Amino acid sequence: MPDAHDTLFRTLADPTRRALFERLCRDGEQTVGALTAQAGVSQPAVSKHLGVLKQAGLVRDRHEGRQTHYSAVRGALAPLVDWTQQMTGFWEARFDDLEDLLRRMDQ
Repeated sequence: MPDAHDTLFRTLADPTRRALFERLCRDGEQTVGALTAQAGVSQPAVSKHLGVLKQAGLVRDRHEGRQTHYSAVRGALAPLVDWTQQMTGFWEARFDDLEDLLRRMDQ
């Protein structure tokens, strides 16, 4: 079973999917038609990208009549925030070690 981080990174690696997700985060709930109008790709392509985003847990859909509305899932990026914080701590420690080494070399 793929790691949550891997799934999120792989899903958001595609620029079209990332743009769709960012738009839903920024502008709120949108229909497939509204997303397609500004996506620069066909409606079937937008629907496929939205399916991948949904499978990754980044968006949810809501059906109203013949239209499907999509919205970003709050907190869906929490695993990436946690991972980024861990990596920040790792690199800060490494840079501190490097700074100490350079300081000792200058003495």
